[in-house]
Amino acid sequence: MASQELAEFPARSHSSPRPSLDDSRSSPHSELEQRPLPPVDQGRGAWLMLASCCLIQLPVWGFSLVSGLFQEYFSTHNDLDGGKGALAMVGTTSTGILYLLSPVTFTLLTRYPYLQKYCASVGLILSVGGSLFSSFATTVWELIATQGVMCGLGNGLVFSPTTLYLDQWFIRRKGLAYGIMWAAKSISCVALPFVTSACLGRFGARTTFEGMDVYTRTNQTSQLLTTLVALHFIRPRIPPAPSTLPQPLDLAFLKLATFWMLQVGNIIQSFGYFLPSTYLPSYSTTAAGLSDTSGTLLLALFNATSVVGGIVLGSLCDRFAVTNIMLLSSVGSGLSVLLFWGLSTSSSSAIALLVLFSITYGFFAGGFSSTWSGVLTQVKREVPSLETGLVFGLLAGGRGIGSVISGPLSSALMQQGSLTGEGGGIGYATDYGALILFTGVTAIFGGWSWMWHHFQACSDR
Repeated sequence: MASQELAEFPARSHSSPRPSLDDSRSSPHSELEQRPLPPVDQGRGAWLMLASCCLIQLPVWGFSLVSGLFQEYFSTHNDLDGGKGALAMVGTTSTGILYLLSPVTFTLLTRYPYLQKYCASVGLILSVGGSLFSSFATTVWELIATQGVMCGLGNGLVFSPTTLYLDQWFIRRKGLAYGIMWAAKSISCVALPFVTSACLGRFGARTTFEGMDVYTRTNQTSQLLTTLVALHFIRPRIPPAPSTLPQPLDLAFLKLATFWMLQVGNIIQSFGYFLPSTYLPSYSTTAAGLSDTSGTLLLALFNATSVVGGIVLGSLCDRFAVTNIMLLSSVGSGLSVLLFWGLSTSSSSAIALLVLFSITYGFFAGGFSSTWSGVLTQVKREVPSLETGLVFGLLAGGRGIGSVISGPLSSALMQQGSLTGEGGGIGYATDYGALILFTGVTAIFGGWSWMWHHFQACSDR
């Protein structure tokens, strides 16, 4: 399948190093820059840049990874005014803003490159400031405004320029680089929930504000230390033009059917991607009858295999057509949902199927974002003058759309309940039946671009 797909697209050249995506771009200061550019895909600068991008994942994604734990903790205390049901909006607001802000920030930073050097610093101030102000929150809406909105905006401003720089440093190994970067996020997902649970357990007898203060102080310290260390090594391979004049943007890729089919698959996959991490803990206890700690352990297993999946699938995108890797990720994750989660029973044998589900879903679905590097390469091949940061921003925005819509969708699916009309038995017969089926179907249709391409080929014959 891979060879057939590769034959239908222009072949990639591996005989000589490809220039950076921005090397051919003319700029007013190009004649003044006499020093040769550092090499791509290798060398101290490239690997330090990748290591710094990995380090930045902890403060950027940290709160969204443990927001559920704090939601549960705060809901047991009565010191915050306002509906406790709105506490769920804190984490979803932060993550949603981070994703949905990406199309805007990536476009602005590409249009006005001189802003790149200020963006991360402003983001750090906003993120740490939001965390600091949240310690004075007395109502739920104040917590949403600080931890949700301010931290979400700040984290988005930190994330955008670092990803743009990484795109300059890696060309032939772009898939490997993005896979390692997303794997760093998954590593945080494995460790941080256990650390947070331990901290909340240690201070659990205290009031909500004391517990919040422990978190905000820890969060501020980690954000400052990790971000400041990382920012020291995060720098562009190609110095941006000092001119404040806007740079032209090539939007020809928006007319490509290839881009939109890849984006459609990305959005469809994101509709169901977040649902297992949200509902697996409650399913394991209420439907499968497992212990309270089983959900946390299953999520840790899911995130651990996401590390491997992100690196493997990203590396495969450097060698094979992205549509094939998307199909591999989609079918693998969809089958794991439909077979392992859907057929898990409410008995002692449930843990075996749920462990298999966490391993396989983590590997295949957790590595889906790593295929974005292949999307950038494919679209760049059809529009050579493209600034790929624009495409990355739209892909992140597409995932944000799925993240936001999946919330109300999942509530409606849970109201639908069992697919068989009977309680107990396998997963499809529980209250999670419709949710499981929806997650599996959307996972499979994440490979829509491969399906579209081959359906189109068949219709042309």
